[in-house]
Amino acid sequence: MKGAGTKKELSQAEREQLFATLRPRFEKNMNRHKRVEWAKVRARLEANPGKLWSLREMEKTGGEPDVVAHDQKTGQYIFFDCSPESPKGRAGVCYDREGLESRKEHRPKNTAMDMAEAMGVELLSEDQYHELQKLGEFDTKTTTWLKTPADIRKLGGAIFGDRRYGRVFVYHNGAQSYYSARGFRSWLKV
Repeated sequence: MKGAGTKKELSQAEREQLFATLRPRFEKNMNRHKRVEWAKVRARLEANPGKLWSLREMEKTGGEPDVVAHDQKTGQYIFFDCSPESPKGRAGVCYDREGLESRKEHRPKNTAMDMAEAMGVELLSEDQYHELQKLGEFDTKTTTWLKTPADIRKLGGAIFGDRRYGRVFVYHNGAQSYYSARGFRSWLKV
């Protein structure tokens, strides 16, 4: 698991509590994962306790993770943050450590990239963000940092997205910027 220095596992009670949250969301939103069976998702999660820990981190920070794809070749399930707005527990962060260090004053407490690594997840890419937006209307009041291509980041920028006026927009900002209404969405492959 990315960013794991110590073993990160949930107790049986914590696992059951997480399943009690994930299953109703899964069943309520079948349009996100047609022809996927909950029993198979749960079995895969139980076989990967580190990934289950990461899912709980996604949940704890307001991401409302749900299955959005199933890779038939590998058997892996893809989870995206599906909260209506950018997760509140991840808001007010700049893009990465370099952006944070470049701020002379009023530094936020964390960065999107550092938080994602600590959680064992990845930021959504621009393409993944567009795929998410096909499943519903997300970020109509907030914005979300997206995994920024290296050529943009090398020039000091970072990208973020939102939905306004019935359309999905991707913009740019300095990586050092942060806003109370901007967090990040993540994904996890199990």
